[in-house]
Parts: sequence; structure tokens; C-alpha cells
Amino acid sequence: MTHGGYFLFEWTMITLSLSALALYLYASRRQRGWCRWRTASSGGGVLLLVVDLLPPVAAFSHHDLRGHMVQHLALGMFGPLLLVLAAPVTLLLRSLPTTAARRIVAFLRSPLVTAASHPVLALLLNVGGMYLLYLTPLYAVSLEQGLVHGWVHLHFIIAGCLFTWAIAGPDPGPRLSPRYRLVILFCSMATHGLLAKLMFAYGWPRGTAHSTAEIEAAARLMYYGGDIAELLLAIVLFHSWGRAPGRPRPEGRVVELADVRSP
Repeated sequence: MTHGGYFLFEWTMITLSLSALALYLYASRRQRGWCRWRTASSGGGVLLLVVDLLPPVAAFSHHDLRGHMVQHLALGMFGPLLLVLAAPVTLLLRSLPTTAARRIVAFLRSPLVTAASHPVLALLLNVGGMYLLYLTPLYAVSLEQGLVHGWVHLHFIIAGCLFTWAIAGPDPGPRLSPRYRLVILFCSMATHGLLAKLMFAYGWPRGTAHSTAEIEAAARLMYYGGDIAELLLAIVLFHSWGRAPGRPRPEGRVVELADVRSP
């Protein structure tokens, strides 16, 4: 695989990320009273993704499993946490005309979004994708095939954002009870930690030139880095849970346009 083909995904994602940030900043400036912390979270999330996708960092992650694991944590856990906390969908709904906003709300209430945002499915896509990558030959294939490499990283970003939103995202959408989401988050912590232990104990991923010491170091990064990211997500969940104790969300509650438009 040529370096040009390998870096095509990175440059595309950098361009899209910076363009999305520019649109976010433009929209946030037009909204009176928009939270500056959400704007800062958006900038921090995009900055993390861009730095992580720059050619020097991407090249290091391609040849060193430890660098790959740092990239995985940034693209799949820490970056999505910052991006989701920026509440981009809420900003979009407030910025659009009422007719267009109602269409977005209708999409958020569709069976497809309801199913995709279910915490269990989000967990399977997020952590299940990691098991598939590291415990099968898929990781070795991604080192040789640029298309597979790009899809793997795109999956990290999308699955990470989806899981973060399903657990504790501030944006509107179908919502199950906080207790249910907390149980799913604990399951994510357990399965994520188990994968790191399997990699450490049995030398996964196999079929690569990575040494045992390198794999063990990468497994430690996954174990401790994942714990930190999921602990931060738990803090966000508890914070949102405690903000409105008198307004519990019933099972399956979905957004209404008034929820977003009202101050």
C-alpha cells in the first residue's frame, strides 16, 4: 500500500473535521446564549481528531501497535466524548428554520435512529468492533489494505460517537432510563477490560511484526486509557442524571421540537 493511498483517508477526515468545526463556530456565534463550554468541547474534539490523523502520527500508528492504540483511544473514545458533549444536533436544530428542524426531529424519532441509538446495539458496534479487529486477522489486513484501514478508523469514530450519545449525550433522541444506561456502561467497561487482558495474555493481534513487548504495552494502554475514558463518560451520565431530579425521562422518550427551541 502506498503512502499516498494510506494517507488519503487521513487528509479527507482532516478536511471534513475542520469544515464541520467552521460551520459549528459560525452557527454558535449566531445563537445568543450558546454555551461556550460546548463550543470549546467542539474545538477540542476536532483538534484531537486532526492531530491524531496528521501524517507523522498516522505513520507512527501504522508501524507501532502502541501508536495505533493511542490513535484508537483518541478516535474512538476521547474524541467522540468531546464531540458529543458539544451538542451539534441541538445547535443544528436551533439554527434551522422550523420546517427543516421538524424534519430532523422526525428522523430522530424514526425506527432506524431508535434502533441504532439503543445502548445495547451501540455497545455491540463499539466494543464488538474492537473484538473483531484485534482477535481476528482484520487488523493485519488493515495494515496492508488502505480501504480497510479507512473503514476501520471511520468505524472507530462513528461507533464511539454513537455509544457516547446513547449513554449520556446531551443531544435529543430516544432515551432509556439512566439506570439502564449505567448498566450498559458497566458492561462496556468489563468487556473492554477483558479484551485488553486477552491481548496481553495471548498475544493478539497475531499475524503482524509486532513484538510481544509491544503488544503488551498496547494492551496496557487500552486497559487504562479505556478506563479513564469510560470513567469520564460515567461522570457525564451522573451529571446529566442529577441535573433535573424532578423531570425523570420515561422509557423510550424522544425529542420534541419544543424541547430544543425553548430556553
